[in-house]
Amino acid sequence: MQVKNGDTIRVHYKGTLTTDGSLFDSSEGREPLEFKVGEGMVINGFDKGVLEMKVGDKKIIDIPHLHAYGPYNDMMIFEFDRSQLPEDLGTPEIGMILHMMDQEGQSLPVAITELSDDKVKLDANHPLAGKDLTFEIELVEII
Repeated sequence: MQVKNGDTIRVHYKGTLTTDGSLFDSSEGREPLEFKVGEGMVINGFDKGVLEMKVGDKKIIDIPHLHAYGPYNDMMIFEFDRSQLPEDLGTPEIGMILHMMDQEGQSLPVAITELSDDKVKLDANHPLAGKDLTFEIELVEII
């Protein structure tokens, strides 16, 4: 039996950056990732990469950024007066993740990328935006 759209599957995976091989995520030591193929529960390239696999199959797929988290978008960089940060935030630091609300009221994670005495720069891009990804995948089960 091969994986097709609509199947619920379980996979083990290891995700690395294509450029330098650095690890960004892995299911090692955890339960396999379970998702329904073709439902947009995982990035597009991962969804397509598991099609036609059989239980026990292992493969390596390279996913260009356009089929992963998309291009890096400079329009997703925002600068605010530091006084607009929540008072209960504590001491802001570069790399700290904050949550803003978008126009639909959805929580949007943003990272602090620059700080000055009076300004803070926030990046709302996904941390993997603009990056090509490589996944080692093992199909554990078709449910």
